[in-house]
Amino acid sequence: MSSPLFEPLPLDFSNLPKLPPRQGTAHKGQFGHVWLLGGDHGMGGAALLAAEAALRAGAGRVSLMTRAAHLAPALTRMPELMTHSADSSYALAQLLQQADVLVAGPGLGQAPWGRSLLSVTTTLDKPQVWDADALNLLAHGDISPAKSLLITPHPGEAARLLRCSVQQIQQDRPQAALCLAKRYQATVILKGAGTLIATMDGDLRRCDRGHPSMAGPGFGDVLAGLLGALLAQGMVDFEAACLAIWLHAVAGEQLGSGGRGLLASDLLPVIRSLLEAHSPCLAH
Repeated sequence: MSSPLFEPLPLDFSNLPKLPPRQGTAHKGQFGHVWLLGGDHGMGGAALLAAEAALRAGAGRVSLMTRAAHLAPALTRMPELMTHSADSSYALAQLLQQADVLVAGPGLGQAPWGRSLLSVTTTLDKPQVWDADALNLLAHGDISPAKSLLITPHPGEAARLLRCSVQQIQQDRPQAALCLAKRYQATVILKGAGTLIATMDGDLRRCDRGHPSMAGPGFGDVLAGLLGALLAQGMVDFEAACLAIWLHAVAGEQLGSGGRGLLASDLLPVIRSLLEAHSPCLAH
């Protein structure tokens, strides 16, 4: 991979896109319906974290499509969710017509169940966020990328998607992000220290915020749900990616002073507070 032509522009509070304020007559139908697909056996928490993040970030409605065994625990934790078990690909395709935004991958797995769910989404012309095992299935080559796609690989997933080594990804992260965007015709979030956001047109941003205490399970799932919520509220892919990455990283940075043991779910109230400070719900 050759060197990029320019350095990424750092993200900060002053250059972040904003969500518009809500009118006094606002209702939930104006702020999008996010559908989360994931949570195979043993991985139900990943999909639930993403769904909770989407609700906390302001999506009008959130539906969770997961294994039947996870429905009762999901409703116990978050009764605001709508839940569905994934029984057949035909029924899934019909249900997903209701979606404004799809988020696929948290806890999806790479078994036939997860592959079947993901294959249905590729037929739908809706904004989509693919994370985790959705990216691994994409890297296998038997699933085509969706038409309007935002992908969130960490360096290992990026290496599989570009069929190279993790070392090559890390040696030139900006160029790797741009290559991913071009190859998969997607907006790309290349996670890691100095997370990068890249577009097919060559736009490139870098987030230098965050904290090592975020090196734990579930943080990517929270980010995926947050992205889905911002897209559902009308942001385009690149804007949603920039704002979501900043909110996620700064929330982790603020909580990281407590040291090890930070949970991904701890970020949710802080993200909500940061979002309100940056994009107030009501105009002042």
